Amino acid sequence: MPEALKIGTPKETFPGENRVAMTPDSARQLQKLGYSCLVQSGAGTAAGFSDQAYEEAGVEIVKTAASLWKKADIVTKVRPPDDKELGYLAKGKTLISFFNPGGNADGLDKAKASGANVIAMEMVPRISRAQKMDALSSMANIAGYRAVIEAGNNFGRFFTGQITAAGKVPPAKVLVVGAGVAGLAAIGTSTSLGAITYAFDVRPEVAEQVESMGAEFVYLDFQEEQQDGAATGGYASVSSPEFREAQLAKFRELAPEMDIVITTALIPNRDAPKLWLEDMVKAMKPGSVIIDLAAERGGNVEGTVQDEKVVTENGVTIVGYTDFPSRMASQASTLYATNIRHMMTDLTPAKDGQVNHNMEDDVIRGATVTYEGEITFPPPPPKVQAIAAKSKEKPKELTPEERREKEAAAFKAQTKQQVSLLAIGGLAMLLVGLVAPASFMQHFIVFVLSVFVGFQVIWNVSHSLHTPLMAVTNAISSIIILGALMQIGSGSLLVILLAGVSVFMAGINIFGGFLVTRRMLAMFQKS
Repeated sequence: MPEALKIGTPKETFPGENRVAMTPDSARQLQKLGYSCLVQSGAGTAAGFSDQAYEEAGVEIVKTAASLWKKADIVTKVRPPDDKELGYLAKGKTLISFFNPGGNADGLDKAKASGANVIAMEMVPRISRAQKMDALSSMANIAGYRAVIEAGNNFGRFFTGQITAAGKVPPAKVLVVGAGVAGLAAIGTSTSLGAITYAFDVRPEVAEQVESMGAEFVYLDFQEEQQDGAATGGYASVSSPEFREAQLAKFRELAPEMDIVITTALIPNRDAPKLWLEDMVKAMKPGSVIIDLAAERGGNVEGTVQDEKVVTENGVTIVGYTDFPSRMASQASTLYATNIRHMMTDLTPAKDGQVNHNMEDDVIRGATVTYEGEITFPPPPPKVQAIAAKSKEKPKELTPEERREKEAAAFKAQTKQQVSLLAIGGLAMLLVGLVAPASFMQHFIVFVLSVFVGFQVIWNVSHSLHTPLMAVTNAISSIIILGALMQIGSGSLLVILLAGVSVFMAGINIFGGFLVTRRMLAMFQKS
């Protein structure tokens, strides 16, 4: 049996990067897959993971990055490798990290020349099976949450409205541009803080998600056929110039009303589109805040300065930080390390500490950018399309004549059915009446009619109304009680006993039905 491969995580070299690609918990899980784990000394300190915590998890501590790269067969990182780290790559090694293959041609060439296999975590396809490995979504979720927290830190009022003895404080109005993972996280955080939240996205299919989170979706008076999100990997596509103009006009209308604007719009391998222009910034009230989550790709806002906070002449604060996940390093590292661990699980189906780099697998193939001395970026489209909302076909509106014809046909069919049932029932009564005594037939006919009427009433009521319908069925219970009371005076002990039981059970149904109905109706009443 071959020796177990070693997975190593060096300390991040990018300035200000606090995340780490392996945590003590993820190391324990990787060891269960058969791997040995290495980590450079101090790699997790900034994220709150000490060398001692790694040692307790069975991880070997390596002093230098060069030594770790030499010992490790698989290297996991957060940031794309720099030139020095690319020089450590060699044939037979595997690198798993963010890599930016669309804007890193030099890095791809060096990785190809080294013969190493490189898996870019941002290239994990957005299909259902790969959600557990989707590092972009994990980091975007944190960025969206942190954006609202940063906005609150720079905003001079409450998010929620308050009425105090000192006066009334109106709720903040927040606009989130882009309802992807980061946008939805920002919407959820904003609404939970009590702000009046609006959201815009070029994909109308996300409106339902936005509204389900308590925000209001901003619609445009513009009809344009949008490309299915499945065809673009779950991302928004480039809009037409006409759509863009309608979009900007809507933003100009909203700008004076908004207290906080959070922009999240990004298109893969493109500069961020400019959505919040200078005149919109000038139209905002003094003290307003803009958080530009696309600052790393040029920003969605005119006036954004990467990694800086700018205050405009009219008192609007524009925040262009690009390290929101790094500002929550412990949580971000935990999520990212879990994404990598799931990737390693797919790469190790036998759990024997050996990598099976299956290029026939949609997820592995999609994320691999260099393999055995060849550049494999861009990948072919996955066999299973990305998650996208299915377009709902609008039902054809009927003309008044067609509606009348449909109702008449339905009435005829229902009448035919009921007449047939009554005819069959009548025939059955006649057949039974030939052999049964008259006293039995009286009760039997009432019983059959009760079953028929009850079936017709209950069957045509919506399932959601069945419980409130208990209040109506109390009438049936009342009839049972009346019948039972009439029989209590009978000379038969058995009949008296059965009648008493009937009164008791029907009474429970009556009182219990009213109590249940009252409680259910109270649930839907607004105080």
